[in-house]
Amino acid sequence: MKKISVLVISFLIAFNVNIKADEGMWLLSLIGKNYEKMKAMGLRLTPDDIYNINKASLKDAIVGLSNSQYIQQGGFFCTAELISDQGLMLTNHHCAYDAIQQHSSLDHDYLKDGFWAKTKTDELSNAEMSASILIRMEDVTARVLAEVKPEMTESDRSSKIKKIAKEIEKEAGKETGYSCFVKPMFDGNQYFLFVYETFLDIRLVGAPPSSIGKFGGDTDNWMWPRHTGDFSMLRIYMGPDGKPAKYSKDNLPYKPRHFLPVSLKGVKKDDYAMILGFPGTTKRFMTSWEVEENIERSNPIRIKVRTAKLDILRKDMEVDDKIRIMYASKYAQSSNYWKYSIGQNKGLKRLGVYDQKKELENKFDKWVNASETRKETYGEAFDLIEKAFNSKKQTSIAYEYMLESMLQGAEITLAPYQCTILANTLKNTPDKKDIIDGLIEDLKKTAKEFYKDYNASTDKKVLVEMLKMYALDVPEEFHFSALKDIQKKFKGDYQKYADKLFEKSIFTDEKRFNDFLAKPSAKVIEKDPAYILTQSVIEKYIELARASNSSTDLNKGMRFFVAGLMEMEKDKVFYPNANSSIRLTYGKVGDYFPADAVYYNYYTTIKGIMEKENPKDPDFIVDAKLKALYEKKDFGRYADPADGLVRVCFTTNNDITGGNSGSPCINANGELIGAAFDGNWEAMSGDIKFETELQKTIICDIRYVLFIVDKFAGATNLIEEMKIVN
Repeated sequence: MKKISVLVISFLIAFNVNIKADEGMWLLSLIGKNYEKMKAMGLRLTPDDIYNINKASLKDAIVGLSNSQYIQQGGFFCTAELISDQGLMLTNHHCAYDAIQQHSSLDHDYLKDGFWAKTKTDELSNAEMSASILIRMEDVTARVLAEVKPEMTESDRSSKIKKIAKEIEKEAGKETGYSCFVKPMFDGNQYFLFVYETFLDIRLVGAPPSSIGKFGGDTDNWMWPRHTGDFSMLRIYMGPDGKPAKYSKDNLPYKPRHFLPVSLKGVKKDDYAMILGFPGTTKRFMTSWEVEENIERSNPIRIKVRTAKLDILRKDMEVDDKIRIMYASKYAQSSNYWKYSIGQNKGLKRLGVYDQKKELENKFDKWVNASETRKETYGEAFDLIEKAFNSKKQTSIAYEYMLESMLQGAEITLAPYQCTILANTLKNTPDKKDIIDGLIEDLKKTAKEFYKDYNASTDKKVLVEMLKMYALDVPEEFHFSALKDIQKKFKGDYQKYADKLFEKSIFTDEKRFNDFLAKPSAKVIEKDPAYILTQSVIEKYIELARASNSSTDLNKGMRFFVAGLMEMEKDKVFYPNANSSIRLTYGKVGDYFPADAVYYNYYTTIKGIMEKENPKDPDFIVDAKLKALYEKKDFGRYADPADGLVRVCFTTNNDITGGNSGSPCINANGELIGAAFDGNWEAMSGDIKFETELQKTIICDIRYVLFIVDKFAGATNLIEEMKIVN
């Protein structure tokens, strides 16, 4: 009987592995803990094939895309993968969208028409973009926490940790030039060092027209079935010495330690699928208090504010191609998280996530109270968390509105902030001409980029709407001084105020601003109405941020809760929340049932593009050349043998989130089968609670990518670079 029971249990475990995703975003250096499961699901590689610091492995082909805004915190906005021995990378169209937009104009509308470099000299540089490849990672918890004492205040504890982390980062990067970041895991219970080689010369190589790369637009965003060719291509360049270097015509294509072979084999249901990338943020340990805040305050405010802003931008973009190009990237960035917030709130409510969190918390409470030792160690966790959320209820509404309507509303609200240092220098040390000249030169460069994509008339409309919304929806006690002045001097006439600001400010007009830089004056800056607005907003933001985000009670409570949870469920292999560090997730290709009596197949084909075509809807315009290729069935070697059609996208049950955009989907042999670009609408609450039965990753099939590059774009030079496996 015992032998039979063991066999039955083994069968059930194996069967469970085959039908469900293994939730988690796993650290590469610890992947051995999951290896047997991965192997049982079909993986043919070893852990060393995935992560190895002494020889080439999969990690060397995975790239974190960043810019000056993200890289300071060790963050990445997207993922890319190396697909040739000449530094060629594949990522999503929306990941390179800002670069495509920056290079676009009425004369060269790469957003509308696409871009393909037929030679390397045609490739376009992107000064702000960087690409990082992991060298190694290391658990440094013991050292980081070595000097931390239980009796320390949270402030002292945090200061000590930051000090030691900086020392570790400095040592790791000494004489190597590597980018080094110590990141907390499990809410401050563990710490890892990540060491990256960061390249600064990244060039745009290819991108399909938006009718392919953004097919479906906002309508299809987060939706399945999907027919979007969400891909683009970039290239890493290095200095002649093989090291990272800023753009130079003398730089050479990067020679990677490893790049991914590209598979033409296609995918079938239940095929093994593995994704490596840089997921941004998940909050799987989130408590019921924060879930409630998301449902009741954070998401509704974000949705309301962005709906108003996007409506203004869309109307102006529809009537003027110049404005369309200017605001394409800004609109896309804002609308993505807008729709995400709508979906997340629906998912949180529909799937009862609040109740699930409460159930876990009740279980934790009982476990803690069953032991005096546990009560002493973890007993105050929930009291601290509840106290933190109760104390900020009054300010959380104002803080969310400040973030959305003021800091991310009209651009003129923050644009003058760039002149703060210049104003202070002109006022306090006017004799320091070299410093002043340097600041002016920097501002000239910043202004050139800013005004290139700035339309004052559009921004004025946004400012009026944002001021109205903040004034009406935020309690008066949280109004900033400039808003109070508007209500007093302009009797709440926000249009009149905006008209005067845009007429008088040096910041709303490129010529006026450049004339000012020719004869700079601290007095002119300080009396400028836009500058006054900026200073007022920043002052109130700092006040609200301190009240809303600086809760030592919350940090301490969460640290206790997560540590206790891991002890309570000690037989479970935990993974840390995503925090923009490189992770691996594994699963399988598969279909799903999103609702009662509704079934979704696991792949879409080019036929679906034609079925969705609507020449009157910009989201569903089909390029004439793509249509011609379809009608002729001119698919080359990229059609699936099952039906003779090119498959566009497929779904897997991998666990991903924002930042994973562009991540490679890799088969059991370590070959590239697609590029991840989205999650599914039914599981938008997945960043907080993974939905095993519903959660899907949407992948752009690599065969559709190659079909577009080859047959549509004729960029055979790029096809020839790749190692294609039949």
